[in-house]
Amino acid sequence: MAGLRAWWRNRHSPEPGGWEDRRRADERATPDRIADCADRQLVRLRGTIESLTVQPRETANWLEASLVDGTGTVTLIWMGRHEIPGIEVGRDMSVEGRISIVDGERRIYNPYYTLR
Repeated sequence: MAGLRAWWRNRHSPEPGGWEDRRRADERATPDRIADCADRQLVRLRGTIESLTVQPRETANWLEASLVDGTGTVTLIWMGRHEIPGIEVGRDMSVEGRISIVDGERRIYNPYYTLR
């Protein structure tokens, strides 16, 4: 029963080693290079939006942005969105998320982002 009480008290606490810990880490840390990112890796990237497209889906549109950093390109995908204020071609931004590599293309679904 004590284990259940401890879980209940801490259920909204960030996971150790999770995004909150990573965000609290030195914000000036060098971002990961897109070309070096492996499948399923948690990454922090910095780059420029090269293109934006809206992909129609059966239930909802997906906003896709190509982020480049000089070493490679990653596609950022926001499901259910057709626009996000501030996200535009030429905009510098930082993103955090889990890389997924599908058919050789790097993607991050619903990334946490900061506009620069």
